[in-house]
Amino acid sequence: MPRPDRRGRDWRRTVEGRGAGWVLFAGIVLIWGGIMKVFDGIWAFRYHGVLPSNLEAAIFGHSLKTYGWVDLIVAAILLICGFLVISGSGFARWVGIVAAAIAGISAIWWMPFYPIWSFVYIFIAALVIYALAVYGGDQEVQRDSALR
Repeated sequence: MPRPDRRGRDWRRTVEGRGAGWVLFAGIVLIWGGIMKVFDGIWAFRYHGVLPSNLEAAIFGHSLKTYGWVDLIVAAILLICGFLVISGSGFARWVGIVAAAIAGISAIWWMPFYPIWSFVYIFIAALVIYALAVYGGDQEVQRDSALR
């Protein structure tokens, strides 16, 4: 049982309360984004068809294997952060914000090729950042007066 501070307050994360749905949404979206990035990475490693002509001007060059590795690294970050956010650790809030920012930035790289999907991905990353920034912190829990 956590120890209260001098004023009798317990600073731990609660599942019930305002914003719990936003935090759960953020965790699920981070996990889902990680799973989708795994599929993107697998596709990049296995694709042997014709590449878009403007891939040469992309950030990481013309090799899809490079993009496959980037997608797998981003996937690992997103999956870990999603489970940390759902578990409720205070540290997960900040790691989740960084992970959502990384996810949004990685969607920008595909903007010339898939503009609509990239905008949707960036919008969802912004919602996750909002959820974690506004509702993802530790909340004060009022202790029952009988326990004081």
